[in-house]
Amino acid sequence: MTTWLLIDAGNTRIKWALTTAQGSWLAQGAVAHADAAQLAADWSTAFASSMPTQVLAANVAGNAVRARLEQTLAVVAPGAAVEWFASSAQRAGLVNGYRDPVQLGCDRFAAAIGARSLAPGRAVIVANCGTATTVDAIGIDGTFIGGMILPGLGLMASSLARNTAQLPQIAPGATLSSPFADNTDDAILAGCLSAQAGAIERAVVRHGAVECVLSGGAAPYIAPLLGGTVRHVDNLVMIGLHAVVRTEENGC
Repeated sequence: MTTWLLIDAGNTRIKWALTTAQGSWLAQGAVAHADAAQLAADWSTAFASSMPTQVLAANVAGNAVRARLEQTLAVVAPGAAVEWFASSAQRAGLVNGYRDPVQLGCDRFAAAIGARSLAPGRAVIVANCGTATTVDAIGIDGTFIGGMILPGLGLMASSLARNTAQLPQIAPGATLSSPFADNTDDAILAGCLSAQAGAIERAVVRHGAVECVLSGGAAPYIAPLLGGTVRHVDNLVMIGLHAVVRTEENGC
């Protein structure tokens, strides 16, 4: 049985999972980019009982993060075969409809594969709400149609605080009591949340989607504002990477 290490190196954190193609999750974790020592320690502990022989990694954090990951893997998982996941014309049952398929961010491609695996044969909107918010459409036939990219919830709020005189920065994890705020902090939060939810809802309507798959760190704050069928899923990129492994190793 092949043991896989799946890696999702996003804009903020490095998430990982040790798994098999049959679906067993053996270990998982997440660290900040700069915490290479903690990542090495976590992997050393996890690999003591099951050493990965294959690695599938999606990286949107740049070459420096990739280099650190390669160095760490060389020490704690020597001999493991590493594939850096990239967007392609077709993979794991998803057809990439981007004008230039390789230009699509590998995280968006993996998230779309993950959403497709959760809702096969359905028109789906995939919203990944992290540092940036991406809203993508998947057709009934399994085609990635395309999508939109906008600043994430935190970026929207920090942009207002940074570029507008005397407006405060909202606190991380703040909650909204009313869509029509009676104070400036809540007014910023209401505007940013409504912009995020509005973009997602507009995409659902325009695509005629029967389901919206929502993921990312800001998803818990945005989900309550959305109507219709919304499925909040943690680690959607990781689910997509696992779908690739499962499809290609098991032929399903």
